[in-house]
Amino acid sequence: MFEAIAFYLFAFLTIAMFFIAVTTSQALYALTALAAGMIFISAFFFILGAEFLGAIQIVVYSGAVMALYAFGMMFFDTTRNVKEKQGNKFIVVAMSTFAAVLVVMIVSAPLVSENITAFYPSVASAGNTQEVGMVLFTKYLVPFEVAAVMLLVAMIAGIVLAGKKMDLSITLMSDVEVVETSLETTNDIHKKVLS
Repeated sequence: MFEAIAFYLFAFLTIAMFFIAVTTSQALYALTALAAGMIFISAFFFILGAEFLGAIQIVVYSGAVMALYAFGMMFFDTTRNVKEKQGNKFIVVAMSTFAAVLVVMIVSAPLVSENITAFYPSVASAGNTQEVGMVLFTKYLVPFEVAAVMLLVAMIAGIVLAGKKMDLSITLMSDVEVVETSLETTNDIHKKVLS
């Protein structure tokens, strides 16, 4: 009974947070709702008894990924209205339908097939974290390391690309130029808000 109530409560909260993240025009509200939705998703793992995955969900998504999104949002002017270019709606609907069917097939495949067995079956005496660690650092050690290197390369590339897009370098400006530039930016924001 408790699990059912917790499931429906967290399902409603997760959907509500992601709905806010998609529909709001304020970047800060979207980031906050996205972080809350990620935390609510971790509750499903705790309900299912997968404490390790729940903790990883909180640490990785709500911590690291949301910090990355926040740093990324600092490089964009969120006060400007964005006009999206609308593509062919038939292609969008077709690709969305294909993706939805593919996700349903992937999720329902273990339910249909009963002869799926793990290469490293779980030991009844070991804990959840120990089981994940054994599989991760034995069978999946190379993909784990490759993913870490790819994330490092992506982070360095993001920093390099963001640095190239900056028009002004504050470190090369005098104090007077910094103050003048910040005043001009503030005046531009005030004009946009008032208009």
